[in-house]
Amino acid sequence: MIKYKMYGGSNMTVKVAVLTSGGDAPGMNAAIRAVIRSGLLAGYEMFAIFEGFRGIIENKIVSVDRTFVSEIIMRGGTILKTARFPEFRDSKVVEKAAENLRFYGITHLIVIGGDGSYRGAYALSKHGIKIIGIPATIDNDVMGTEQTIGFDTALNTITEAVDKLRDTSSSHHRCSIIEVMGNRCGDLALYSGTACGVDLIISPEYRPSEEEIIETLKNINLNRARHALVIVSEKQFEDLEKLRERIVEETGFDAKIEVLGRIQRGGSPTASDRVLAGRLGVYAIDLIAKGIDNVCVGLVDGRLRHHAIAEVTKSTNPNLDELLNVIDKLK
Repeated sequence: MIKYKMYGGSNMTVKVAVLTSGGDAPGMNAAIRAVIRSGLLAGYEMFAIFEGFRGIIENKIVSVDRTFVSEIIMRGGTILKTARFPEFRDSKVVEKAAENLRFYGITHLIVIGGDGSYRGAYALSKHGIKIIGIPATIDNDVMGTEQTIGFDTALNTITEAVDKLRDTSSSHHRCSIIEVMGNRCGDLALYSGTACGVDLIISPEYRPSEEEIIETLKNINLNRARHALVIVSEKQFEDLEKLRERIVEETGFDAKIEVLGRIQRGGSPTASDRVLAGRLGVYAIDLIAKGIDNVCVGLVDGRLRHHAIAEVTKSTNPNLDELLNVIDKLK
């Protein structure tokens, strides 16, 4: 069991803390490893904070060495644990968190997480804490980067599941309606649907009407297809069961809803996610060495870039016209 030490420290040296926040994502551990190892190499004192922003308030803060991150690069989840902490919307709670970090002498905080985590980090930056954000979420909905840590692993998990569902769906003249995660971003649906060659994709960015869905499936059945695959982003329908019932009544297909759920968050990270996590973690420490803070790091056109956290938290989803064009032409 981790014992959390309370102690003050000198502000004469750079002290860097790292936490994970929000939903877990495969590759978070690889990012933690990269941050701590490169930070120690730079001569910084490194701290780990357990259970996200809640851990700052509850003083779950420990000084760590290189051995702390041994044998974690291949592990899913996060060794630092994570927690939703809605109380962090309260400015008094944020102020208390900043005070606690200063008590430990922590000068910089690296936050690994999604857009909600960035908003919490931005709030801390207004209280004098120097922030670096690292994007990690399976939803791929963080601005300032073309890919987040965890997205590739989740995409591979979905692809494998859909390939298996194709086998059973084709055996039963069935329409499989496969719900994937993504929150308000359709990247998981769009990319997995393209990778699997499904018959229909339904996402916030690519949203056929119910009539179009029914008509498409009717035509698929008339063409003597043995089955149909539909991928839908979560939160697109108030009642997905009603759509399933319409498909059964009007298209001639049997239909089943397959909710992949939190299995999409789990598993050992892919090589791509491990490498991305390593690059972004080292880059975050490099920026601290250059005196750059209150930014979020990311990958743009394949290159490491950083953007002001104030701008990233106000941005909207990137343009997906190229991918949507591909989807249209591969129907």
